[in-house]
Order: sequence, then structure tokens, then C-alpha cells
Amino acid sequence: MVTQVQKPEERDDVSTFLLRQTSKDEKQKQLDEWLPITSSRNAKWWYSAFHNVTAMVGAGILSLPYAMSNLGWGPGVTIMILSWIITLYTLWQMVEMHEMVPGKRFDRYHELGQHAFGEKLGLYIVVPQQLICEIGVDIVYMVTGGKSLKKVHDLVCHNCKPIKQTYFIMIFASVHFVLAHLPNFNSISGISLAAAVMSLSYSIVAWVASIHKGVQPDVQYGYRAPNPSGTVFNFLNAVGDVAFAYAGHNVVLEIQASIPSTPEKPSKGPMALLLPVALIGYYTFGNHVEDNILISLEKPTWLVVAANLFVVVHVIGSYQLFAMPVFDMMETVLVKKLNFKPSRTLRFVTRNLYVAATMFVAICFPFFGGLLGFFGGFTFAPTSYFLPCIIWLILRKPKRFSISWVINWFCIILGLLIMTLAPIGGLRNIILNAKSYHFLS
Repeated sequence: MVTQVQKPEERDDVSTFLLRQTSKDEKQKQLDEWLPITSSRNAKWWYSAFHNVTAMVGAGILSLPYAMSNLGWGPGVTIMILSWIITLYTLWQMVEMHEMVPGKRFDRYHELGQHAFGEKLGLYIVVPQQLICEIGVDIVYMVTGGKSLKKVHDLVCHNCKPIKQTYFIMIFASVHFVLAHLPNFNSISGISLAAAVMSLSYSIVAWVASIHKGVQPDVQYGYRAPNPSGTVFNFLNAVGDVAFAYAGHNVVLEIQASIPSTPEKPSKGPMALLLPVALIGYYTFGNHVEDNILISLEKPTWLVVAANLFVVVHVIGSYQLFAMPVFDMMETVLVKKLNFKPSRTLRFVTRNLYVAATMFVAICFPFFGGLLGFFGGFTFAPTSYFLPCIIWLILRKPKRFSISWVINWFCIILGLLIMTLAPIGGLRNIILNAKSYHFLS
């Protein structure tokens, strides 16, 4: 047997290739250690629980009594229970698919999409929806935080000079100009714990205070709108409100990426709190309920003030939770595509710009109910109701007309209907509110 002797120049080429590959892997490792999602994998399972409760039990539940007033008892209860079952199922799918490929973790929603649809198509399908969803949530939470602070001010200081809501949104945003610079999910675990406790607290306060207030003497349970067309549009907007309230899927994989072992199933119990808030709030106020149930409540004053402060603390944590994947995408593009050097300066500038942008949009469009309906239908329906089902069908390939196949297609069809119809009602609501709104008022 003749042994082929490798020429010196060939050995040099191989050595150069290995050095380049090692250098490339080292750079990727350094970048992963800098980026928010992959920088820390030593989170405890209870960090994941805090984050999931904060994400799932969102301020959107405060609009559910208002949604009920536009849906009515029968359709309202049916839609909420159906949404709860579907989103619970798709959440389970997301967690199951996180480590479905041995030795590989899908740390980001779009990575799972790329595995299912292909490298480019996966990005085009998932990233725009996820970005719009997370940015939309942060805008809504800017409005929510500002409204809750204003409610506290108005309840505590009756004789004080009225202060514009714009200033309260700016006060709320000022907190995020500081917190936005926390590097990753683990660093906001304490804030997330406080937010999770507060979200459970104000959910309970909302329906307990409604019971304490009792059914109003002039309560009516008919549809709010005075005409059929208004009723239809309000119904569509309400479906979007429900979709917004039953979500949290956009950050599930990113949260699971922070823990070192096989992902623990997220806490599902807190989602049960949505039903009492919606039903008791609607039962108490009927079709006169505000788009935020805590705005309808006035007494006991101390309890309503406490509940609104709970909301402020919760949306502070939730804002950061939904902003973290956006920060990760922005910093990945700047460093990988535009060749910026990973640095504190880069992080300082980009994150401050993001907070400023969401604050500005919230000041311009402070319409809580309309924003919920629009974003709930347009972005939460795809990412929470049917995109996980499509990915499941592609990757798991259940047998045609099997129970799994039928359930997934049912979710897909229902989700598509919500995505198509709900934004129409939300957009109309925003337009109607904008007619009577004075800019920066």
C-alpha cells in the first residue's frame, strides 16, 4: 500500500482553515455570551415560572369585562373558554418543540420557524409577526402604565390641578430608560417576580372590588353600540381583546433558553384568573364598563389605588420581558450584519432609542381598547393561535384526519379568522377615538 504524502502547502491550507474555523467559533461564542437571550443559561426553573406568569397574566385581562360588553354573555363566555383551551394547547406545543432535535435548542421563536420553513422563509414568516407583537405590547403597556398612574393621582389628590396623561406616560417611560440596560432575562428575574405577584394581585382585586361594589342599579347587558354596524365592529374588536389577553407565546422559547436543563412546562394555573375578572366585571357594570375595569372602580379608594399601583409594577416587568427579544434582534443585526462592535455604548444608544420610540407612539395613540383589539388580532392571533400549529404539522407530521391533525387545523382556521377580522374592529375603534383626541392632551 502506498501512503500519499501530504504536501506542505496542503498542510498549511488545512491549518489555516482550522484556525479560521476556530476563530469563527470563538467569535460566535463571545457574541452568544453578549446577546441577551443566550448570555446566561444558568437560570433556575422558578425564574422561568416568574417570567411566564408575567408574560401570560398581562394587563389585557383588565379589558375583558369591556370585551364581554361587546360580545354578550353567550358568545363572550364561549370565546374566552375556547381561547383559553387553544392557547394552552399551543403553549404546550411550543415548550415541546424547544428541544425536539437531539442536541439542539431553539432559543428563539424565529429559529424554530427557520427549522420548519427554511432559513430565509422562516425569518420572513416569524420575525415580522414577533416584532410587531412585542413592540405592540410595549406600546400598550406604556399607555397602561400612564393611565394607571393618572388614576392613582386622581383618586389620591382630588383637589390637585389636573395633569395630562402624556406626562404620566413620560413618567412611566423614565423607569425604562434605566431598566432597559439590564443585560438579559436573568438580570430582570427580581423585577419579573415582583411583576408576577402584582399581576396575580390586581387580577384578584379587580373581581373582588367588583363584587364589593355590587351590581349597579341601572345595569344593562345589551350590546353597547346603538346600531347593528357598530355592534359588529365592536364584536370584532372584542375578539381581538380576548386574543391579546390569552397570549405570552412570543417569549416562551426565549425564556426557556435561559434555563440549563430540559425546559419545565410553564405555569398554566394563573390563566384561570382571567375568567372571574371578565365575568364579574361585566356582571357588575354591564355595558357601561370602561375598557379598563380598574378605571370603572372608584371605591374602596385604597384598594383601587393599590390595584392600579400593582398594574404599574406589573407592566414595568412585562415591558422589559417583551422588550428583551427585541433588544436581542436589534443587537444581533447591528453586530452580525452591520459589523458594529459589541459594547455598552451600542447597547445604551439602541435601547434608549427603542424606549423613546414606544413612548412617543403611546403618547400619540393612547387608546387602550383599540390598541388591544388591533394588536390582539393582527399579531397575537398568528403567534399564539395558529403558527405553533402549522410548525407542529410540518415537524411532527401527524397522520391525516387523526385527532391531532384535526385539532391543529381547527386552531389554524380559527386563528386566521381572528387575524383577518379582529384588526378591523380595533382599527375602527382607534379612528373613532382619534376624532375626539387632541394631540399631546
